[in-house]
Amino acid sequence: MVGDNEDDPTAIQSIALSAEDVANAYAYTQENPGAAVLRVTPPFHGRMRARIHVYRRDDTELTGAVHVPPEDVIADDVVADYPDLEARLEDAPSDETDEIRKRHADAVEEWQARVREAIVDAVAIDTDAGPHRVDVKRLG
Repeated sequence: MVGDNEDDPTAIQSIALSAEDVANAYAYTQENPGAAVLRVTPPFHGRMRARIHVYRRDDTELTGAVHVPPEDVIADDVVADYPDLEARLEDAPSDETDEIRKRHADAVEEWQARVREAIVDAVAIDTDAGPHRVDVKRLG
């Protein structure tokens, strides 16, 4: 029976997450090596808390955890508006690099504030049985 095993992520009906964790996870992945996701760990039950998790090697096979990419819970138009530092630096004179980096940091902060209002209502998580749709509940 689906959902009767505490290791079965199809038991999850909703995940609660912090908009700040979502924004930070997405920004981290854009600005750093490695990846940041929203992680849900067994035992699984109807309501779960997703927390930010940074990794270089995916360990879901070992832990049974579910990783939700932050871009999956942010409205597409906000994801598309993430400030692109590389594009800003590409044609910039070297004496303007520090100022460009400062403006980029400010733009990322503004973008992160927008994320707070752009969390989706539901998301599909990957399971062995295929995608499983769960509600998204914002904390805070």
